[in-house]
Amino acid sequence: MFYTYIMASQRNGTLSTGSTDNLPKRVYEHKEAARHGFTQKYGVTMLVWFEGHETRAGAFRRERQIKEWRRKWKLRLIEEQNPTWRDLNDDLNNLLPFS
Repeated sequence: MFYTYIMASQRNGTLSTGSTDNLPKRVYEHKEAARHGFTQKYGVTMLVWFEGHETRAGAFRRERQIKEWRRKWKLRLIEEQNPTWRDLNDDLNNLLPFS
């Protein structure tokens, strides 16, 4: 399984969109600021939205699509599935399908 995800610094804060084949590991990297750059600079550590894809290309295409969106569209996407902006990392093991 492959994933497209949105991380946030806080509710309505700075957003970062990405794609990965290992969502728990990628979220950990955001939380630990393991990679220098945008995430570390802006404190983007909360997993607020994600969706699964069957292929890497599908996840990457969706990432690129979302990155082109206006901010208010991204906020709407998040709030449709996560209206309280809860950090989904807390329940990630329960939310991911078994592989």
